[in-house]
Amino acid sequence: MRPQGPEPLRVLFERVALPCAQRGTYGAWLGRWRLMAIDGSVLDIPDTPANDAEFGRSGGTRNPAPFPQVKIVGLGECGTHAVVAARLGPWRVDEGVLAKELVVDFEPGMLITADRGFYAYRLWEAAAATGADLLWRMPDGPHLPVVRPLKDGSYESFLLDPKVRGRRANQRHRGSRIEEPTGIPVRVVEYEVTNREGKGEIFCLITTITDPDEANAAELATAYAERWELESSLDAIKTHQRGRGGVLRSKSPDMIEQEIWALLLTHYAVRHLMCEAADQADIAPDRLSFIRSLRIIRRQVTDQAGFSPSASYEGS
Repeated sequence: MRPQGPEPLRVLFERVALPCAQRGTYGAWLGRWRLMAIDGSVLDIPDTPANDAEFGRSGGTRNPAPFPQVKIVGLGECGTHAVVAARLGPWRVDEGVLAKELVVDFEPGMLITADRGFYAYRLWEAAAATGADLLWRMPDGPHLPVVRPLKDGSYESFLLDPKVRGRRANQRHRGSRIEEPTGIPVRVVEYEVTNREGKGEIFCLITTITDPDEANAAELATAYAERWELESSLDAIKTHQRGRGGVLRSKSPDMIEQEIWALLLTHYAVRHLMCEAADQADIAPDRLSFIRSLRIIRRQVTDQAGFSPSASYEGS
């Protein structure tokens, strides 16, 4: 029986999509760590009953969005913009749920960055257990206690299990003796970013890298900013790679997933070629244009084709 549906392309992506930066690739490393990021996005898909039932849409029943949407959370290499792992789900699934499925793709030697929307105690705990190092932005609150200031302006702290925090609050309410604080040790980096209007925003990063001599606060803040490279990479798939129209083509859930895996495979292939070209030219991969690279590759593929796919299908 011939394989059908999304599985063949999903398996192919999982086998071939590996981090492609070499040790000499510019912008891909912080010391001994390969800079990685997790981020999420949504794709509009055709408005069919099957797609709507499977994936749902934003806006609720009173003001529904015009199209159903698929949610994607990807793990990408910051220096090359290559997406090396992904999980798909309905629009209503929280990004943190899909991110937890990505934890199996974390490896020692990676520094995984993530925005504040991904932080959760259990997710951090699971991600840290992989041996990868983490650099995540905390949401506004809870405020982290200063255990010991460090020479670079960062400080040692800990993450308190929400269950323990609730128990401590209950003890305080009852007037009982409060337990000594325990939790997951972290190092905290805080800094202010000024926007175009001159207003400041405080960033609070937590990391598993405890030694400032390995990566100081300024280096970690710079590394966190590289997280945006994955966001721009997902945006390139949405706005440039799939062409005009903005909505995927497939009418059924299986074919929607197949189409997305095909997009991710193609994106990885383009990024891998761009990385090789940048290494040969001794420049950073992000100095190369994804749009121009995509156009060149499309022309080459068209020039080398030995038959017209349209004519082939018409005669079948």
